[in-house]
Amino acid sequence: MNEIVGKPINRVDGKLKVTGGATYSAEFNVKNMVHGVAVLSTVSKGRIKNFNTATAEKVPGVIGILTYKNSMQLHSPSSSDPGGGRYAEKDLLPLQNDRVYYNGQMIAVVMAETLEQAEHASHLVKVEYMPEEPVINLEKNIGKAYKPDKAPTGAETQVSRGNAEDALKSASLKIEQSYTTPVYHHNAMEPHATIALWQGDTVLFYDATQSVAGTKTLMSAMLGVPKDKVRVISYYIGGGFGSKGFSWPNTVVSAMCAKLVNRPVKLVLSRQQLFTTAGRRSQTIQKIGLGSDQSGKLSAIKHETTAETSFVDEFVETAGVATPMIYSSPNVDVSHSLVRLNKGTPCPMRAPGEAPGTYALEVAMDELAYQSGIDPIQLRLINYADQDEQKHKEFSSKNLKECYRKGAEMIGWSNRNPKPGSMKEGKMLVGFGMATATYPANRSASSAKAVLFADGHVEVMCATQDIGTGTYTIMTQAAADAFGLPVDKIKMKLGDSEYPKGANSGGSQVTASVGPAIRAASLGTVNKVVKMVIADVKSPLHGLKEEEVIAQNGGIYSKVKPSVGELYTDILKRQGMQDVRASAITKVSTRQSTESNPAAAGSAEAEIENESKTNEAVQADEKTDRKPYVFHSFGAHFVKVLVDPDLGTVHVEKAVGVMDIGTVMNLKTAKNQIMGGMVFGIGMALMEETQYDPKLGRPVTRDLSNYLVPVNADMPEFEIAFINKPDTIISPIGARGIGEIGITGITAAVANAIYHATGKRVRQLPITPDKLI
Repeated sequence: MNEIVGKPINRVDGKLKVTGGATYSAEFNVKNMVHGVAVLSTVSKGRIKNFNTATAEKVPGVIGILTYKNSMQLHSPSSSDPGGGRYAEKDLLPLQNDRVYYNGQMIAVVMAETLEQAEHASHLVKVEYMPEEPVINLEKNIGKAYKPDKAPTGAETQVSRGNAEDALKSASLKIEQSYTTPVYHHNAMEPHATIALWQGDTVLFYDATQSVAGTKTLMSAMLGVPKDKVRVISYYIGGGFGSKGFSWPNTVVSAMCAKLVNRPVKLVLSRQQLFTTAGRRSQTIQKIGLGSDQSGKLSAIKHETTAETSFVDEFVETAGVATPMIYSSPNVDVSHSLVRLNKGTPCPMRAPGEAPGTYALEVAMDELAYQSGIDPIQLRLINYADQDEQKHKEFSSKNLKECYRKGAEMIGWSNRNPKPGSMKEGKMLVGFGMATATYPANRSASSAKAVLFADGHVEVMCATQDIGTGTYTIMTQAAADAFGLPVDKIKMKLGDSEYPKGANSGGSQVTASVGPAIRAASLGTVNKVVKMVIADVKSPLHGLKEEEVIAQNGGIYSKVKPSVGELYTDILKRQGMQDVRASAITKVSTRQSTESNPAAAGSAEAEIENESKTNEAVQADEKTDRKPYVFHSFGAHFVKVLVDPDLGTVHVEKAVGVMDIGTVMNLKTAKNQIMGGMVFGIGMALMEETQYDPKLGRPVTRDLSNYLVPVNADMPEFEIAFINKPDTIISPIGARGIGEIGITGITAAVANAIYHATGKRVRQLPITPDKLI
């Protein structure tokens, strides 16, 4: 094997991106295309009494205006699984009636020959409402909270073991505090964008989506069009962070517009519109109770979360989802409550649940460490969980202790004076903080096709997508190793629903899901070539057994005599073949509720399933017994902060992240992903916050001049390291996803470092200067 996996090679799509050659969804030049601009509601609850579109319709270039009065009827989708396509607001299909449930709801679309004409006309659409009294404030409506049964992912929302209430009361040491996180918005560089065009009874979408396969299924259901008449393309995505995992009005409405005017329609949301009609992270109020004995051993953990959802769907920010398994304790009680508000529905945002949840829990652990006089690392080691005590299962792989040790060395933890406010550099207060990071290691069914061509290059196809994380690159590396070819001989083709179905980009699952499928399809193709040569009397490998040859150096060679063999090009030329191909599907799921059903007889999916029955890589993968295990990644964050005692400003000077994520597929892109998550978490800790008008329920921080995100000047020195021990139980490639674990724990590490620097414990994010002066 070439062993290209793991090497820090450059992104295979890097040149295209920096030269403008990567075409994003809004950038396709479609002939005769119309520009659409959305009109949003200006009340938070009520009904639309009347549209006055006369003035807007007279604007030169305007072709049509879509409202509920002239829109096509949509069908309610049946799936609530993002992998099968999930519409974000199931009880508010767009432009179907006169109801308004939140300020900023899409209520019309103006279409014109140019974007400027459509924008101008959109401001001339006059809407008369019959307003009603909205419910806007979470804190004021906690009395209306209810307990949901399950989260959209299927995760349990009410979990307990033992009797945490009694154990907390009798504990020698205890922490009982509330921690709050505000609404956060995704703010990906690329806005939500769709181009839709009908070609007879077939509809094509160029859509910024985290699931080309799921969007295909969803659009088929909502539009009432057979699946084989829907195609979704999303070759490049400028970030999604969860907001493009669910489908929002812009996608289906673009097709509705295109049907109305009988021309292709482009609909791109503005930055301001993204703040109301494309999801967000829920506000949370979390009450943490920790009880321990004098040695620090936890006897009780309570984690109560109250979050918000909308009146048109139910989304649960499962802040307590990691709490039952992250530390050892006989008594645990985790609960979640929701309050319905007249705001747009929240949705997944990078590490949904774990990001705000680890903030609250890890700050509480820090408080217990100070109360007990035990070092924060030692407290976590005392309560180290060797297994998932809630599910009574072993971890497929866990090397968290090594993360603690390595991270402490990298940050210089031994030089830390544990007394808060005791360390200074010049006039600046110095603080060190740490926290545990964790995120589930998800995997779901995926399929792929690999084609070896006569000229020696390979094309690999999968209907997954690269949302900017480096999927093109690491999948190219996986295929290159399987074929024994250099990466420049591999062409990875993603982002088209016509390819074999792959996983959606959510839950950090693409690497663990798609990687094994691409490996299996590639090895399946190689195996077909191997069978040819060992059966061919003209081949120098004739008569050898399959296990005696290996794919390397651009061909098939003897393991015992590496000089004996031949190139793929020579093999296919002698056989008179243009190509050799194989497809594979790996039906493995770490989420038992989402295991795949058999494909319909005669379908392309069924053909792949049948071929996979004789694929040795697939069979070995699927025979692995995973039932005794749970799958999680772990890590540790350490930070050093400098706090100005006069101004209350905080600068994170150094941030260390050590991650246990199984096999590192590409050291460069892996560090990039963890660093990106850490930047996200620093933003959560220090500046990000969406504020709403208390009467209107409309965001007032609705652009990047008011919603603050970290920039280069805010960045610390980053040091990122990996344990890099393969998890061979989750998959043959041994890798777990890393897109989200980097944000978990880092926010708490910053908050804990600020306390160490100042002696002031701030439990309400973000930690802005006014809270430290």
